[in-house]
Amino acid sequence: MAVDPTDLKAQAETLRELHTGEMLVLPNVWDAASARVVAEAGFPAVATASAAVSAMLGYPDGEGAPWQEMFAAAARVARVVTVPVTVDAEAGYGLGPRELVDRLLEAGAVGCNLEDTDHRGGAGLVDAGVHAQWLANVRAAAEDAGVPLVINARVDVFLPVAGVPEGERVAEAVRRGRLYRAAGADCVYPIGVRDRADLAALVAGLPGPLNGNAGPGLDLAALRELGVARVSYGPRFYRSALAELKTAVTALRAG
Repeated sequence: MAVDPTDLKAQAETLRELHTGEMLVLPNVWDAASARVVAEAGFPAVATASAAVSAMLGYPDGEGAPWQEMFAAAARVARVVTVPVTVDAEAGYGLGPRELVDRLLEAGAVGCNLEDTDHRGGAGLVDAGVHAQWLANVRAAAEDAGVPLVINARVDVFLPVAGVPEGERVAEAVRRGRLYRAAGADCVYPIGVRDRADLAALVAGLPGPLNGNAGPGLDLAALRELGVARVSYGPRFYRSALAELKTAVTALRAG
């Protein structure tokens, strides 16, 4: 089904506006059914979680699933909701900037997460300058396509795979986040921050909206107080749903 570029442009503008004012809360989804649940609950946008989508498809996270299947799943999500959809596109699956943008728009998505973990180079993070240039190229491709794609630049320095010493993580996240914002990212997402002081320093040190994660000691009220603009849950609700299913079928089998 062809997607109207005019509608996508309006949805992208709406998604961008949702990053200002009231904190944007995104309980991430993994398929059409979960997307419907979130949209019908009244959330103003729907976001996918790559870990949940890839697991649902039978693959490991970290670009373990074929990109064609990931975008097909995203298209099914976008097809069943009327609110803006933003897709966790991991590190871009090795696609060129224009092809990545085209695949997102064909799926009906108007936003994306793009992370700086080096899935294809073996380990660690992509050089910050190289990644910033790639983000700038994605931004240029989106402008050329006529849709102001909302780019959420994920900064992975707090993840163990990054190999960044604990005492250097905040400074490195600020350095990378500033580069990514200058390259055209709309929001910076330092995933995995668990310490309130670290998150406060990131909000203070990074220009523009910041994406945080709710967790122990960082509930929605705390995140709002700190000035976080957007909140993600990743695969949490997917895992909760599977845990409930496991409990139910285990009881059924035992009964």
